[in-house]
Amino acid sequence: MRDQEPAPQATERRLSTKEAAELLGVKPETVYAYVSRGQLSSRRVSGGRGSTFDAGEVEALARRNRREGAGGSGSGGELSVRTRITLIESDRYFFRGVDAVDLATRHTYEEVAEWLWTGRMLPGSTFTAPSASVAVARRAVEALPEHAAPADLLRVATIAAATADPLRFDLSEDAVLGTARTLIPTLVAALPPAGHRRRDEGPLAHRLWSRLSVRRDPDEASLRALDTALALLVDHDLAASTLAVRVAASARAHAYAAVSAGLGVIEGPLHGAASGLAHRLLQDVLDQGDAAPVIADELRAGRRIPGLGHRLYPGEDPRARALFALLEQIPRAEPALLAAHDIVETTARHAPLHANVDLALAVLTASCGMAPTAGETIFAVARTAGWIAHALEEYGERPLRMRPSGLYTGPKPPQPLPE
Repeated sequence: MRDQEPAPQATERRLSTKEAAELLGVKPETVYAYVSRGQLSSRRVSGGRGSTFDAGEVEALARRNRREGAGGSGSGGELSVRTRITLIESDRYFFRGVDAVDLATRHTYEEVAEWLWTGRMLPGSTFTAPSASVAVARRAVEALPEHAAPADLLRVATIAAATADPLRFDLSEDAVLGTARTLIPTLVAALPPAGHRRRDEGPLAHRLWSRLSVRRDPDEASLRALDTALALLVDHDLAASTLAVRVAASARAHAYAAVSAGLGVIEGPLHGAASGLAHRLLQDVLDQGDAAPVIADELRAGRRIPGLGHRLYPGEDPRARALFALLEQIPRAEPALLAAHDIVETTARHAPLHANVDLALAVLTASCGMAPTAGETIFAVARTAGWIAHALEEYGERPLRMRPSGLYTGPKPPQPLPE
């Protein structure tokens, strides 16, 4: 009996990098990112440059991406987004796997921002604003009414800076990083001085100080507290403003537009403006010398006590803990620290809530000659770096994946035309 000849093997279908990227709806660089994460396998082209990819693997990944983009997380209908930037767990948070508090207390804001963007630590990093960008941003900000809120100033400055950048539509990583390194100092440079001459050189925290505090010559401990506050606030996973940024980036809005989307959300009282409410509460306690009547008035009016508790931290907010530790080294901050402690202790009789970063920011702003709105400015400037990191990550994903489906609950069609 003759042996049967083996059946011919089916030819494995391979895709080029360009074909794989088109099927996945991402940039070619993202295809290689999938390989590095173990989500795809690749094979070098024999005798040439580039790689090929198994078509079945690519199609399976594309289907999985579509399901994850449209189907939610399976955890009560909440939106879930893949990210490699920030992890929050067990009353701690991490930037690219590294303890965020350790980073913020050992490195400058600019260095932490670079780590968030690139995963590389660049000691001595500084951000410089182009003069043309600063000029157009300042003119736009100076045209606003005096009562304009910090988010208004920063949003207008962002839009103005965008008009001065003809390369803003380039969404490549290098171009977006270039935008980030110039936009943040431009925003600071565009802010009006707080009663004395602007400072436009030195670390970003030093420049920002002159826009926030009426004290001309800050001590080193106060500057370090401000710089650390910026670094602590650089990102916090998918906060409301960050989600808005990712939605804009998903639609391939340029980086300035994505940041503007974040600034449009941040001034809500439950987000970036919360520190201003905590500042006013703290000032009332300082003026009256006792937290009890102030807390009573807040509760009588049906208002929640600002600066306390956080939905992501059952225990103490690690950002508040780190900032309070630095503020304890500033002698003039002692009255505000005691007032903050009084607020926590008084409220704890009814609800055992810990101080959050908004209350720590309020101590910083109240003790350093800053307006109640200064905390919102600090928050927005700091978070701009995080928004850029999330925009960069989103540019590498399938376009428009942040487009959920509505659950219609209106009248069943067809309805008659209204008369």
